[in-house]
Amino acid sequence: MALPFSYPLRNLAVRKSTTALTALGVAMTVAVFAGVFSLRDGFRRAYDVGGREDVGIYLRPGANSEGESGISRDRVDIIIKERPEIAPGPDGRPLAAAESFLAVFLEQVNGGNTNVPLRGIQPASLAIHGDRARIVEGRWLQWGSDEIVVGKPLTERMKNCQVGDTLVLNTTPFQVVGVYEMAGAQGGEVWGDVERMMEALDRPYYQRVMAALRENTDVEAVAQALEDDSRVASKFMTDKAYMLAQTDRLGGMLTVLAGILTVIMSLGAVIGSAITMSAAISSRTHEVGVLMAIGYRRRDVVLALLLESALIGLLGGALGLLIALPFDGLRTGMMNWNTFTDVSFGFDLSFGLALKSFLLAFLLGLFGGLIPAVRAARLKPVEALRAL
Repeated sequence: MALPFSYPLRNLAVRKSTTALTALGVAMTVAVFAGVFSLRDGFRRAYDVGGREDVGIYLRPGANSEGESGISRDRVDIIIKERPEIAPGPDGRPLAAAESFLAVFLEQVNGGNTNVPLRGIQPASLAIHGDRARIVEGRWLQWGSDEIVVGKPLTERMKNCQVGDTLVLNTTPFQVVGVYEMAGAQGGEVWGDVERMMEALDRPYYQRVMAALRENTDVEAVAQALEDDSRVASKFMTDKAYMLAQTDRLGGMLTVLAGILTVIMSLGAVIGSAITMSAAISSRTHEVGVLMAIGYRRRDVVLALLLESALIGLLGGALGLLIALPFDGLRTGMMNWNTFTDVSFGFDLSFGLALKSFLLAFLLGLFGGLIPAVRAARLKPVEALRAL
């Protein structure tokens, strides 16, 4: 017969102090696991939500990001005017925009400098983004002028990014006339007229062409055709694929960091749980003997002790998630190693990550109590009763 569920619960209640300390060790592990992975997931989500399947990106062959790309004006004209996969706009002309991209050093509000993405755009850029990019303060820039708009996250983290401020790019002052909001990584950039940006920064090449795609465009076929095109050889992919490709370095680093920290802290949590359970079982040797003497099988004793240890793990998991929960949605910024620019994003503690955290806590508690439970079950009833 199986031991009642109240048995491990009563033991946990009796040993409040040791239960709390063991659960705290598990909680710290879970908090680190959930915190770092929510940071990674938030970073990836910033690029995932910003990418679109119906928008194509043209880069220089071999470029992994637009910061490494360079496309001359004549090649841009050929791409925009002649590529059949580009959808027409309301005016019948190809809905495509040539953009520049550069990382510039800006001073942070809390001190220090960081690279901020500076993007030169065209009217077609806003037409392609549509309602996804909207002004929340001030107004859009006037084309051909030294005016810029900044992403909303920059107003909280960077100096001289409020409406009315002036940013000096190279030697040219640009006035901030608006703050825009847009989901994804591009929501934390500085936007200005592409021609004025290129002139002020003395950059003769565009970095990419962004275009709305016709329905049912065969992306792989277009990519192959452009790779083999002798006039405008280009690297082509959807906007979504491009965005996701920008997360591999930092996303991979955060994954490795989370894995290393979790393994190290998990070992500590398992050892702590094992020590606690061993001490608890040693003081209850006679109790184990009584249980087996009155008819409970060794398997029932092992399961009861394992359940007790697993409950400690789940308690620690709940506490760890409570520690990590305030970080959910908290906005921060980090250097994207693919583009070497600062990207603003928020922690993303999803339901799936919370379940994984609970599973980790359960396993930590289970493994911590496994050896002590097996050792207790191996005791002979007569030997265990002598401890009375």
